[in-house]
Amino acid sequence: MVSLNRRRLIVICRLAPLLAMTVLTACAKPYIQPSPGEHTAAQLTASYALMEDGYRLPLSQWPAVPQTRAVVLALHGLNDYSIAFDNLGRYLSDHGITVIAYDQRGFGTTAGHGLWHGSERLSGDLVTMTRLLREHYSDTPLYVLGESMGGAVVLSSLASTSLDIDGSVLVAPAVWARQTMPYYQRAALWLAAHTFPDKRLTGKNLDITPSDNIDMLRALHQDDRVIKATRVDVLYGISNLMDKALERAGDVSGNMLFLYGSHDDIIPALPTCELYGNLTNAENNELTAILYQDGYHMLTRDLQAHVVLQDIATWIDESALQINTNNSLRHYCATQAKTE
Repeated sequence: MVSLNRRRLIVICRLAPLLAMTVLTACAKPYIQPSPGEHTAAQLTASYALMEDGYRLPLSQWPAVPQTRAVVLALHGLNDYSIAFDNLGRYLSDHGITVIAYDQRGFGTTAGHGLWHGSERLSGDLVTMTRLLREHYSDTPLYVLGESMGGAVVLSSLASTSLDIDGSVLVAPAVWARQTMPYYQRAALWLAAHTFPDKRLTGKNLDITPSDNIDMLRALHQDDRVIKATRVDVLYGISNLMDKALERAGDVSGNMLFLYGSHDDIIPALPTCELYGNLTNAENNELTAILYQDGYHMLTRDLQAHVVLQDIATWIDESALQINTNNSLRHYCATQAKTE
């Protein structure tokens, strides 16, 4: 009898963690901030864009001098906000290109700051913004530029919607999809998102260098509008976004500039090269790709940013211009494939 009870106790002890985890996962799930639920006409103002559901997206603008000959709509990366494009905006405005950026939902000074609002809403905001800008600049070339997470939003939107634009620019696009992660990372992400979705992670002990511009990184650290600790369910949400961006890249068409730095510690080479291959094989896609040997993840703010900004301005001027370094990313990816 004692032996039988002991066996039962052992079984219960072994099953307890599993049962506890089952209970936890049944109670917790990744949170998605709901829409305001209003129904209104989308519109642009000097300081914000009003979406159809009543949500306000704060704007940063750099008007062209002396007049606008092209417009760039810029989307920032995870935890950042529209002022991320101050360097880009000031440079392009001096070259006759107006830059307009907005704080994406959950970032900067938006409502629901620090929460995930859903990939579909981020893409929907981009669709609405391009429509509003096309109405305002009906006879002016319009481009969208996405940096990191913003690049994933651009890709997923282009794959599922026909945007009325003249081209797109991807700056170190976030495409670290689950299919390119080791199984244990995928499992850990799912488990964390379904047990403690509201836990905040800082990445403090990660050995990564997002940029070689240390002064810029210090300024970001002092900026209260930049999120320093990310909720687990936000990481889960952006993983879903990256999944779609990489998976649907073959459906993207149009003129595109693709920029990546060989020192990028945020988005690994493997998913980046897979994205490059998908875009190269896509029908009706005019792709110009540039690898910056000294570039990091934050290309438009790195110490060599002037080179990147000049390439962007030149490409916009010439659209599908074949820049001399066009094949460098192809060679880089071929080299990476050999080392896998």
